[in-house]
Amino acid sequence: MAGHSKWANIQHRKGRQDKLRAKVFSKLSKEITIAAKMGDPDPDKNPRLRLAVKEAKGQSMPKDNIERAIKKAVGGEGEDYEEIRYEGYGPNGVAVIVEAMTDNRNRTASTVRSTFTKNGGNLGETGSVGFMFERKGEVIYPASVGDADTVMMAAIEAGAEDVESSEDGHVIYCADTDLNDVSTALEAELGESESTKLIWRPTTTTEMDLENMEKLMKLIDALEEDDDVQRVTTNFEASDEVMSQL
Repeated sequence: MAGHSKWANIQHRKGRQDKLRAKVFSKLSKEITIAAKMGDPDPDKNPRLRLAVKEAKGQSMPKDNIERAIKKAVGGEGEDYEEIRYEGYGPNGVAVIVEAMTDNRNRTASTVRSTFTKNGGNLGETGSVGFMFERKGEVIYPASVGDADTVMMAAIEAGAEDVESSEDGHVIYCADTDLNDVSTALEAELGESESTKLIWRPTTTTEMDLENMEKLMKLIDALEEDDDVQRVTTNFEASDEVMSQL
């Protein structure tokens, strides 16, 4: 499982740097607006919206921005976005899933395809790599909330399936349909999480050396630069030595 927790930690570190960029707030706002449009604008009555707001708070998004995003949906503003998933292969055949929200399917498909091609990868058909992942809920807590045993007990009580604890923090996994209930139970026990979201968790991984890992990070960065792309997931596995050189 080492590769998975390493990937969570990379996302974590990147997440901290990304906070400086308005791009992240814009992607979070889009998710909030869509969730509010698809259901009730009250987060307490709309699990998807509640999770979107929770994730936004975890990324230190100002309350005003969150409220503005919900009001957009209530006022019928904002484009009609559709959610699309792209699947492909990166350097060394590593599997890549790209989740996007777009108001122009052709534009997004064209940009994602050319980004893969320019960065040593290729876009596949839907389903071409999806079988290598499971849809799961993921809740991340800092190491400071407690030791591994404390968090494990809280996670079991909350109905979670698995916990990975390291010096960087605790990553708790649950069934995708249980995320709202599990995160609420964990919050009562451990306080606010750093991140709560649905993810694609790899079931098989691809070993990467330093050269391929550098290429992969370039591909991920280029994909994340696209305003239509919400999230990028891959199934790489890399040694501590490789990770320390990135």
